[in-house]
Amino acid sequence: MLNKKVVEYAMMMALATNCTINPSNSFARKNYFYPDLPKGYQISQYAYPLAEHGYVWVETNGKQNKIGITRIHMEEDAGKLIHDENNPSSYVDLNRTGVPLIEIVGEPDIRSPEEAAEYLKRLHEILVYLEICDGNMEEGSFRCDANVSIRPVGQKEYGTRTELKNMNSFRNVQRALEYEVKRQQYLVENGQQIIQETRLWDDAQGATNSMRSKEEAHDYRYFPDPDLVKVIVDDEWIAKIRETLPELPTAKRERFIKEYQIPAYDAGVLTADKALALYYEDVVRLCGKPKQASNWVMGDVLRFLNEEKRDIRQCPITAGSLADMINLIEEGTISGKMAKDIVEDMYKTGKLPQDIIREKGLVQITDEDELAKTIAAIIDAHPGQLADYRGGKEKLFGFFVGQVMKATQGKANPQLVNSLLKKMLAP
Repeated sequence: MLNKKVVEYAMMMALATNCTINPSNSFARKNYFYPDLPKGYQISQYAYPLAEHGYVWVETNGKQNKIGITRIHMEEDAGKLIHDENNPSSYVDLNRTGVPLIEIVGEPDIRSPEEAAEYLKRLHEILVYLEICDGNMEEGSFRCDANVSIRPVGQKEYGTRTELKNMNSFRNVQRALEYEVKRQQYLVENGQQIIQETRLWDDAQGATNSMRSKEEAHDYRYFPDPDLVKVIVDDEWIAKIRETLPELPTAKRERFIKEYQIPAYDAGVLTADKALALYYEDVVRLCGKPKQASNWVMGDVLRFLNEEKRDIRQCPITAGSLADMINLIEEGTISGKMAKDIVEDMYKTGKLPQDIIREKGLVQITDEDELAKTIAAIIDAHPGQLADYRGGKEKLFGFFVGQVMKATQGKANPQLVNSLLKKMLAP
């Protein structure tokens, strides 16, 4: 039986990638023999897919390129073969057999391994934004098969293609494609034939290896599935699904740049993950400082998370706590240097910045009279440096700043220190 939710998820992806949804589509049986397909055929769509003729934009080396999408169709998953390296046995895992999925077939518009990786990243972030896929490549939630063919300069026809499998990260996709392009180029330049086949990427070897010969479409003997009726999609259903679409990554990036006045690079990093974008917007809403929020989220927060391979959803620093810390810097309660230590404690303990400041006595010194006394004592203790500074060695200003910060254990307000020193060091 067809799962209605799958149709709606597939429609969401189709609309998000500018596809035309066909009003009538149907299922077929794709016949082939392989150990992971015990019933001998896979339910898929062939002649009448759900959606066609879409596209996404990708950017590489500062250049935008439109990558066409041939079709988006629904099908059932097959099993999974597990090969034990320690003995000659192989196993068949049928846990995912029959689970519905959508397959996205791209046009041959991709011209480099780097562009292929970017194309996958765009599809990945759209799927995650739509919340129809968790995007986990290592667990197989998001999988990619890549077809590769090369042709000599001036030749119009595509060369014989090979299909690559077993790539479980964007980096591995790019590496596998780079290797396969070089392998095919070597064969062509040496007068050898490229065989149409499926090849597996071996990450340890950094190479592709032949798996099996690759079938043509007619080899699968597609025919309409006699147990499943046609799927009729009317305009009303499409309109209803369109209304459920969230703000998509590209639109969110553009809004961040315009609304928050942050650089395109910052907007790209912050919107690459939906949860991260929501976190950032929560911080901005609470502190009102978009660029400062961007700096702290992209800098320290993401660094801590990456070091422990954690997701923003697992971050011990809440958006409210980070906003509070940014506000404390803006108010002059703490310095930026103090904040570096405080945010690390916040990540390790989950405590509020106010509690850490109180426990460690980290309140910034902003009392002008108190700082003036400290500066006067330092000037009196260094008459030689004072004379040299007044004699033209202006670089010694940094020496006096350092002495003040040392005497106050880094708690002095830097702007106030600079202002007072300029007055008190003047002849």
